[in-house]
Amino acid sequence: MSRSPVPVTILGATGTVGQRLVRMLAGHPWFEIAAVAASEQSAGRRYEDAVRWREPGPVPAAVGRLTVQSCDPRPGTPIAFSALDAGPARTIEPAWAESGALVVTNASAFRMDPQVPLLVPEVNPDHLGLLAAQRQRRGWRGGIVANPNCSTAAIVLALAPLHRAFGLERLVAATMQAVSGAGYPGVPSLDILASVIPYIAGEEDKVERETRKLLGTVAGEQVADAPITVSAHTNRVPAVDGHLAVVSAGFARPVSPDEARETLEQFRAPRGVAELPSTPERPIEVDDRPARPQTRLDVDRGAGMTVTVGRIRRCPVLGLRLVLLGHNLVRGAAGAAIQNAELLVASGEVGG
Repeated sequence: MSRSPVPVTILGATGTVGQRLVRMLAGHPWFEIAAVAASEQSAGRRYEDAVRWREPGPVPAAVGRLTVQSCDPRPGTPIAFSALDAGPARTIEPAWAESGALVVTNASAFRMDPQVPLLVPEVNPDHLGLLAAQRQRRGWRGGIVANPNCSTAAIVLALAPLHRAFGLERLVAATMQAVSGAGYPGVPSLDILASVIPYIAGEEDKVERETRKLLGTVAGEQVADAPITVSAHTNRVPAVDGHLAVVSAGFARPVSPDEARETLEQFRAPRGVAELPSTPERPIEVDDRPARPQTRLDVDRGAGMTVTVGRIRRCPVLGLRLVLLGHNLVRGAAGAAIQNAELLVASGEVGG
């Protein structure tokens, strides 16, 4: 597909997710980083001087030379990637949408807004249709599109094919979440080394609520949540990257491990999503080895966009249980946002 690169701005470009966006967008076939923005403390400095770079390799040269801007909106920006914290996102993102930009956000501020599409493109690309209602209600020329919480993204991608085939009704999920999910400097070393922290503020509620919205159906100008009872337990563990979840699931009818395995192995992205540059050939990979997936060994499958599922077996309580792993900074953050932006372009929402 030949097209002129779409100029994009990255909001919160000096943070953990912002840096991953910078690295992943460098050389992207559809997008070109035109501006980077961050807090007032960083504004006015060259990006390479303002950022405490934590990604492998050097800062991409073309981006490193850019002057960090404030987060004030600039009309004429087609796409703004937001890696902002939820607090500032609540005021900054609507201002950009009002100015005409499509804000592709990793922040949680608007995920549960009825007119904001919360997307995993392989699962619910039709939810993008909410943009029309969002614009009409708010009078925006642009709009806001969100990707889900980093754990939710992997859980929903792994369970969506099973939900469609067998009707998911009950879900218990316990996550083991890597320290990179807490940003930088994140969790103090004396808290996480040789330990597991059984609490991540706000995380359980996000998994429970976002799962129902993502697996729901568009009804008029909003999403009717899927009628699934979800119970989440979230834990921080001393892994660098990769959120692993152990789940037990109950369905409308009994599901054998073999049926579940076959359903997951056959899953592919729908037409229009499969062709996006960031969509992996296999969004879900099943690994039957008894001690897989593992964060250190499997987190980078599909360039970090593939969710690995293993240990599919019967659950004596709910019927089926399995283990799944997703890359929290790629499938759960920067890669998800880029894939959502690609979907906007492919859907005709952005010129190029």
